[in-house]
Amino acid sequence: MHPRFVGIAEVAEPPSVAVVVDVMRAFTVAAWVFAQGAEKIVLAESLDDALALKARHPQWAALKDGPAAPGFDMVNSPGLLRSIDLGGRTVVQKTTAGTVGALAVKEASLVLCAGFVVAEATARLLRTRGSDAVTFVVTGEDGQADEDLACAEYIARRTTDPGADAAGFLRRAGESRAAAELANGVRQGVHPDDVALCLDLDRFPFAMVAALEDSLMVLRPHAVPATSGETSG
Repeated sequence: MHPRFVGIAEVAEPPSVAVVVDVMRAFTVAAWVFAQGAEKIVLAESLDDALALKARHPQWAALKDGPAAPGFDMVNSPGLLRSIDLGGRTVVQKTTAGTVGALAVKEASLVLCAGFVVAEATARLLRTRGSDAVTFVVTGEDGQADEDLACAEYIARRTTDPGADAAGFLRRAGESRAAAELANGVRQGVHPDDVALCLDLDRFPFAMVAALEDSLMVLRPHAVPATSGETSG
């Protein structure tokens, strides 16, 4: 596999295969949304679009970065999501970086959204698809967020080396600026467990695939069974 690591602004032509990484916290949250029973996540272009989608579909739930706000049901925190039953629901998500990154590559033939919580499932899907050229979109800090880059590099390594160890990559993420800001209360809409939950390696057995459905970018969980002889790490 030939990985390429880019920031959102560096996405020019639609890549064939894109892995959009947002560890803290968009795609950790997305994985928890599915774990809490949601059927799908619609990735919104803007806060106004998220509210407009919810207005058209009152049964949907809307989720955003930062503090709670009128019209939104949830904030972008895995710790706060753990107690919410989302069985069968559709969630509209709008975040500062993660959803923007996914929408930037919406024309790609395969779009995966990832964090450490679904790292192995993501790598396994790339292996089973035999993906050669893969563009990893590092969403945070204009492509410089070390938690996202560490996760992207780990998934890339794990794709070609199923025995690759995660310890160094997780350490980098835990020492990142985003982790410090979450731990120190710089960001709003935060639970004390958020950093630990974002670093909870392979918490979930599914990958997350985004695709256009009726002009909306929709994220869904994708089961990726282990093959014989694979190491879970």
